[in-house]
Amino acid sequence: MLVKTFGSAVHGIDATIITIETNISTGVNFFLVGLPDSAVKESQQRIEAALKNIGYKIPGKKIVINMAPADIRKEGSAYDLPIAIGILAASEQINNTTVSDYVIMGELSLDGGLQPIKGVLPIAINAKENGFKGIILPLANAREAASVGGLEVYGVETIKQVIDFFDGNTHIEKTEVNIEEEFYSRLSKTDLDFADVKGQENIKRAMEIAAAGGHNVILIGPPGAGKTMLAKRLPTILPPMTLAESLETTKIHSVAGKTARSNSLITVRPFRSPHHTISDVALVGGGSFPQPGEISLAHNGVLFLDELPEFSRNVLEVMRQPLEDRVVTISRAKFSVEYPTAFMLITAMNPCPCGYYNHPEKECVCAPGVVQKYLNKISGPLLDRIDIHIEVTPVSFNELADKRVSEKSETVRERVVAARELQKKRFSESEGVYCNAQMGAALLKKICVIDDTGQQILKTAMEKLGLSARAYDRILKVARTIADLDNSPDIKTAHLAEAIQYRSLDREGWAG
Repeated sequence: MLVKTFGSAVHGIDATIITIETNISTGVNFFLVGLPDSAVKESQQRIEAALKNIGYKIPGKKIVINMAPADIRKEGSAYDLPIAIGILAASEQINNTTVSDYVIMGELSLDGGLQPIKGVLPIAINAKENGFKGIILPLANAREAASVGGLEVYGVETIKQVIDFFDGNTHIEKTEVNIEEEFYSRLSKTDLDFADVKGQENIKRAMEIAAAGGHNVILIGPPGAGKTMLAKRLPTILPPMTLAESLETTKIHSVAGKTARSNSLITVRPFRSPHHTISDVALVGGGSFPQPGEISLAHNGVLFLDELPEFSRNVLEVMRQPLEDRVVTISRAKFSVEYPTAFMLITAMNPCPCGYYNHPEKECVCAPGVVQKYLNKISGPLLDRIDIHIEVTPVSFNELADKRVSEKSETVRERVVAARELQKKRFSESEGVYCNAQMGAALLKKICVIDDTGQQILKTAMEKLGLSARAYDRILKVARTIADLDNSPDIKTAHLAEAIQYRSLDREGWAG
């Protein structure tokens, strides 16, 4: 007898329906075809033990299981449950009339229990798009799948529950989530706040500008100056996530298996901070069976690279293209996958190996030329993609002891949101451009127009401070953002003057 059950294969951050055809006929042997990997092939032993331990069995006949389409590689152990249900339905051990109405996914334990799987959100979205009545999957994944409206979601703990469900012997409670209510109730909940940072008002101002324009930032300063503390609080002043951004971000984390079981959606902007020993594959994604890297997990949020010069040069260089295109393509011989990478890059570094170059109190003990050599670990093309360079100085005792409450993240965020709204209107007709940092040469020439006084200030600054040519465009972009925060339609000289001071590493002689 032939029976069809349905599963799903995740490719990148999208899913494809897999038809699992089970045919049982006269003879002996077990055939599993359709380009399964080793984990799928091993399902026979798991299914056999699981069924035996709950009082069922694999029939002693010829069993042929085809996983279509056969040109898509099937990976992982999540096909255990649909294959097992297909065998039981084809051998008439369970009612087979409704098994094809559902997408079924789950990994079997030998006692018949079900283990959680990855990529549930794209699987549920795909099931709804293909008109399935519902989805049956492990209970631990049910809330995540339930974030897709218009789909019946049944979370189960054992295969016996699934068998009884199809036989009509039990009622499984549908998992339901009010997605909008949950999204807005948990939106931007965080324990961090800019008010926790004592002093550093000029650095906070620079971070506000970065958030308002989507600019990448490099923080340069001695140990203990507060670089990491400031970077961790940047997501708290970024605009709140939209529901569409939340779903897209959750899909990526779902594919990587990094979603919290208690939450159906990621509602706070991601903050990823990989260690400097990370490999290039772990950062941008890849592997034999490609998975999202840190830059994709930071999508719609912040990627923080602490101790930037300590990262392998190759690791930093592979990040250049995703920074520009906001998408990374991972190609293999027979296929390629794309992961989105629209993140803000925040980096931090010491000014020299000992950490005290340009320190107001402590003396640098590095040998001549060492500071420049240390800074040269960061390539020009990467530095070219960082708009704002900020020198972070240590906080004085008086500032630390000050009892006055600093400005809260919520207040700063209101100004950032207002500036982003201006940019949203400005770039409404420019596809793929949402903030000032994303402007190309043509848009820059059209939008960042400065008067003769501004041109003279910029010319003087470039000559006196020894600013490089690449600093010119960056200064104009940052000045445009400062003007937006000031609700000014034009870039004024004060906006240019402030933007110029955020180019520390471009100054000739900065590192001696």
